[in-house]
Amino acid sequence: MNKFGPKAQEKVHKAIKEMNNGTLKSGNSDKKVTDKKQAIAIGLSEARKAGGKAPKKGD
Repeated sequence: MNKFGPKAQEKVHKAIKEMNNGTLKSGNSDKKVTDKKQAIAIGLSEARKAGGKAPKKGD
């Protein structure tokens, strides 16, 4: 059974793609994201805000 819905998968995929292109920024700073785990966390966070199916942070 999938824990993540299609919207969450799409957001994570987009975040990883942006990281690989060097355009993904961390928060309000201008620092570029270079860690894959951080890119995944950003994608899941965006999915949660958009109402996608993603487990809570602690789960």
